[in-house]
Amino acid sequence: MAPNNKPRLLAFLLLAAWLLTACQRSTVYFQCKDTAEGGWEKNDTLVFDTQPMSADATYQEEVALRISNNYPFMRLTLIVQQTVYPAGHTTTDTLDCHLYDDHGNVLGPGTGLHQFVFPLKTLPLHRSDSLHVTIHHDMKREILPGISSVGIKVSR
Repeated sequence: MAPNNKPRLLAFLLLAAWLLTACQRSTVYFQCKDTAEGGWEKNDTLVFDTQPMSADATYQEEVALRISNNYPFMRLTLIVQQTVYPAGHTTTDTLDCHLYDDHGNVLGPGTGLHQFVFPLKTLPLHRSDSLHVTIHHDMKREILPGISSVGIKVSR
């Protein structure tokens, strides 16, 4: 490559990276919590608390999952309860997560661990609002093997 083409290439790559990230939502909170190695117990509730929001905006919430190949079911049902503070408004949502297709093929990327992101809801939040989110599974089995971590992502 000629020496005078390097600045053009660098400028092009920087512009391409900026354009790719400019269209994406801005993540304001993302945290994952590991579940117990022996399996995620039904009464083991995971708790997430966000910092106060910095602006009035519409926020998108998502639930992130990481499962191993020894997860025994095709789906996972989660109960997500959240309270918006300081108002104290609480909602409860049931999230039905499809992890495998009808032929038993995993739907998430990965080899030993598979990652998933499921949209939860869109919320209008005010500056200084914060979220308290709890998640537990609602499966018939008391202890679920194969769930390695569960997380919450909030984007603006």
